[in-house]
Amino acid sequence: MSVGIGLICALLSALGTNLAFLFKHKGAVAAPDVDMRHPLRSTIDLFRSKWWSIGWGLAAVAFALHVAALTLAPISIGQAVLAGGLVFLAVLAERFFGFELGRRQWIGIGLVAVSLGLLTLTGGGEGDAQSEYSLAGMIIFEGIAVCLGLLLVLSHLIERIPVQRGVLLGIAAGLGFGISDVAIKALSGELDSGPSGLLSPWSVVIVTAGVFSFFASARSLQIGDGVAVIAVTSVAANLSTIVAGLAVFGDRIGNDALLIGVRVVAFALILVGAALIPAPVRAGEALGDPA
Repeated sequence: MSVGIGLICALLSALGTNLAFLFKHKGAVAAPDVDMRHPLRSTIDLFRSKWWSIGWGLAAVAFALHVAALTLAPISIGQAVLAGGLVFLAVLAERFFGFELGRRQWIGIGLVAVSLGLLTLTGGGEGDAQSEYSLAGMIIFEGIAVCLGLLLVLSHLIERIPVQRGVLLGIAAGLGFGISDVAIKALSGELDSGPSGLLSPWSVVIVTAGVFSFFASARSLQIGDGVAVIAVTSVAANLSTIVAGLAVFGDRIGNDALLIGVRVVAFALILVGAALIPAPVRAGEALGDPA
């Protein structure tokens, strides 16, 4: 019963999160450039934008539903439902926010949504949610994710890389969200002992990753294509958390060879779909776009 409620929370969170991202994109492009050398000024500038503030408020509600989903449902399955919200993103972006998605982007989003659906259907959703984790696995996962995120932040500053620079920063932001999600799942188990559980080191990880993701996401929305950046941010966050569910929290990848095979193929298709979502960038554009 609790798993079903958790998945409903995940579905509502997916809708709210993608709608919030679109509002925040509208606000971010109207705000002055985010400058990490002046974080307070950049934050104030962002919240002076009406659309950013509306998006952030909606994101807070979606985050509360997200935390409920992480608490009530197996982390890998809850994240698969959350990531399936890319379908909401595509429809909302075209119908209400004036974006025009090309055939390539629709194929990429469709591949990701279907693949994540396969993960949900084959993921052993009958299991109970659990917050017990491998400490060694957690440290390894968080360490790799942090290193990848920092590498992407540095890479987006290199003008000669022929990739949308906003996409690189969006992936970094997504990894930051994933780090925070995994720490929230770990922290939820420690809260069984009462409010004193908030004094856990995972609270520091949650806050630090959250602040990093806030600024990285805002800047990525300013310099990148809105739909592509939102999509890769969502894929990075959800895919990293699904992997953590399997590697850190002991979620099962499947009960037999067929299910395991289906899930492995689904993971591969997610990567293919994510690669198709950003529109191709010509070398001249990659070198000439302003930061």
